[in-house]
This record gives sequence, C-alpha cells and structure tokens, in this order.
Amino acid sequence: MKKLIILCCLSGMLSGCSNNNGPESGGDKQQEELHDMSIYHLPSDWNTQDGEKISFKDLKGQPLVVVMIYTACKTACPRLVADMRQIEEKTSSAAVQQPRYILVSIDPLNDSPEKLKQFAKDNQMDGAQWLFLQGTESGVRDFANILAVKYKRIDPIDFSHSNIISVFDEQGVLQYQKEGLGLQNDEIITKIIEISGP
Repeated sequence: MKKLIILCCLSGMLSGCSNNNGPESGGDKQQEELHDMSIYHLPSDWNTQDGEKISFKDLKGQPLVVVMIYTACKTACPRLVADMRQIEEKTSSAAVQQPRYILVSIDPLNDSPEKLKQFAKDNQMDGAQWLFLQGTESGVRDFANILAVKYKRIDPIDFSHSNIISVFDEQGVLQYQKEGLGLQNDEIITKIIEISGP
C-alpha cells in the first residue's frame, strides 16, 4: 500500500514536468526513455558536498540508495548513517554495478555544502560512492513526499523525522524501502545486489 501511495504521489508531481516536449518536437531521447515513475524527471537542482550543482537526472544509469538526514541530529541519524555504511560495505564486493549512496539533508538552511563535506569526512563517507545533497526547502519537501518521509522541525536545531532507506534502480524507479533503525539489513542488501546485476 505504501508503495502505491508513493507511486501515485510521484506520478502527480511529475505529470507536469515529464511532458515538456511534445511527441513530435524531437525532445531529449534520454528523457523520453525514462520510466514514468523515475525520480530523474524531478526538476529540482541540488548542491553536492563539493559545491557542485546537479539534478537527479545526472545520476541516471546506476542504482541509488537514499536516506534523508540532517547533520546536527544526535539520535536517529547516526544510526541511519551507520546502516548506510554497513550496507555499502556489504554490497561493494558483490554488486556488479556499484550504487551511489545519497544522503539528502532535511535541513537545507543549516546544512551547507561545506558542513555536509565535513560531515562526510567525519563519518568516513568521503569516497566517490557517497553523495550528500543540499536542496531548497521546497525541493527537499517534494522529495520527502515522494519517499513518504515525514519530518518536522521541533526546535531551532532539531527535527522529528521518518527513518527510511530507499533503493532505486538505474532508471530511478523505486524498488525497495526499509523503515527502522539498526535492523538486519540482509533484505536491502539482497535487493541492491539484485538490481545491480548484469
């Protein structure tokens, strides 16, 4: 049921942005080949921890493992970060096509690219497979809605938020979600390896 709700939400959000070119306008062939439910249709731009500006379509062609965090978090986020590191460690030797591990900040006002870069370094997540993203407040909210991630600021530096890890295939289509902290990650690891195959 949750996946159906997410797909409906994504379909509604993308309906206005996936058909910018008519069928006879000769639009971008790569764009036309994307699945209707692909997050690569999202129009929002993001800043990476290295200060580069990207959109999700720039990540097309490789699986993505995505979680939403914020760097000032002292409770759930450290556990989510540990889960992501464990998942990356266990899939790195088994996945044929290496995924990108994306950590999207729910606190774009405070999590600057510089802060995200330091956070990545502090957590030994500064390899090429790790990508930290800062968006606009509206872009982050839209992306959270697609993932069914709920979050709310509860004081100037803290949020309450869902703890969901999402797996997308190389076309940007949601394939699996896991909710919870510090659970066995075997299912999500198996799914990543499955979609990362030949």
